[in-house]
Amino acid sequence: MVLHSKSDIKRRTFKVCRTIPFSETETWRKRNCMSLKFGTSGLRGLVIDLEGRASSLYTTAFARHLLEAGLLPPGGMVLVGQDFRSSSPSIAATAIGALARAGLSPVDCGALPTPALALYASSIGAACLMVTGSHIPDDRNGIKFYRPDGEIDKSDEARITAIAAELEKSEIDFTPGTAPDRSQDALVKFVARNSVLLPVDALKGLKVGVYQHSTVARDLFVEVLEGYGAEVLALGRSQTFIPVDTEAVSAETISFLKGWAAEHGLDVIVSADGDGDRPLVADETGEPLRGDLLGLIAAKFLSADAVVTPVTSNSGIEAAGEFEVLRTKVGSPFVIAGMQDAAKGGKTAVVGFEANGGTLTGSDFSVAGETLVALPTRDSFLPVLATLYGAASTKASLSALAASYKLAFAAADRLENFAVEISAALMKHLRASDANLAVFLALIGKVASKDDTDGLRVTLADRRIVHLRPSGNAPEMRCYVEAGNEADAKTLLAQGLGLIRAWAQNAKY
Repeated sequence: MVLHSKSDIKRRTFKVCRTIPFSETETWRKRNCMSLKFGTSGLRGLVIDLEGRASSLYTTAFARHLLEAGLLPPGGMVLVGQDFRSSSPSIAATAIGALARAGLSPVDCGALPTPALALYASSIGAACLMVTGSHIPDDRNGIKFYRPDGEIDKSDEARITAIAAELEKSEIDFTPGTAPDRSQDALVKFVARNSVLLPVDALKGLKVGVYQHSTVARDLFVEVLEGYGAEVLALGRSQTFIPVDTEAVSAETISFLKGWAAEHGLDVIVSADGDGDRPLVADETGEPLRGDLLGLIAAKFLSADAVVTPVTSNSGIEAAGEFEVLRTKVGSPFVIAGMQDAAKGGKTAVVGFEANGGTLTGSDFSVAGETLVALPTRDSFLPVLATLYGAASTKASLSALAASYKLAFAAADRLENFAVEISAALMKHLRASDANLAVFLALIGKVASKDDTDGLRVTLADRRIVHLRPSGNAPEMRCYVEAGNEADAKTLLAQGLGLIRAWAQNAKY
């Protein structure tokens, strides 16, 4: 069974970095280490800030936290994975060196999807870290940290940050290291998980395009889909990193999707973000489906009795199935905490998903006579397979399947390279008074109610929704909208983004 071409998992050469002594300037250290921050999922920052000293510092802090909290014994195993962005091999090598120096046993799992790494780690009782910036540009990167029992939570983040701040005062060795390669073991386990979700030949008759770009899920998608009998066409493979945001699909990407759909007569096109934990599914016309719809389809496929999803997900989810819905802040740590609460409340079939489509399982499920073990981290394969099976089993087009859920028309986009200081000032201004919010949105509509759970989600008098939210881990300002039809949703989105731009240009903050 071929899982990845050898070139995809081959270790790149890297430059050995020197140790930076404590005597170097405080300015340099502050810029390169303490400017990094945890966001909605993991640590992120500019590559120039993360490579070398900073990645060693935070990995060492993670290792010390695992040991101090008794989450791993001395010599315990930590798996290291990475995506295909240009800086990931050097950061992964630095992390491997730091883990070994901290008294743990690093294992190299190469380039693979984040859910594959997390699944393998949980199956052998290991911790893990994934070097990835997900969907953000190649000049940025990040690290996602996992305890042996799953993703770190907000208390773990706080402790790792505190340890890093203390370590920052001392000399940090960031010599790269090497470790045993167990990438194939991890990939085999992930393929096995996804090969028993559907009946044999469940996707036979479907012609599926896989937009491969630079996602680490690209070859696994082809293999898994072909295993279910689909006719698969690989598209758009890239040797350089392409940032694909599945929550705010770019006009350029949509143009590619529509062109391929028409040219090749495809029933569906699938893809994922850089580290393969957020799905992208486009219908037979090349139009992307909303991520929260994909998560909803997965929840219904699994017959969930509880759904946990952030406030940014479609407002129609509550009425879309026979399950209890719990809304959270944006970010996998909050969704995971919500799934844990649902389980404590007696729910036995718990599914979580985000507006980006990343789907988590908070309990075991029986699927096609097999046990699908809980995987409480974002996964792109489950929602993709559930959605394609929904179309194939009903012999409906993907657009018809999507329409059958009768969700409100939703759209989302982001303003990139939007300084965090500006977004913070805008949110402070809007929260300062109802009058400020009303004036800001006056050209769009009258404010009927607001929700301040995460960002500002405003319901207008005509029941349209505008949700403004700064990204939790990137210099981006996001806008989510809902309206009665697609055209109105697109217009409302353009208006919302326009108001944000105008305020940034004209306001004194």
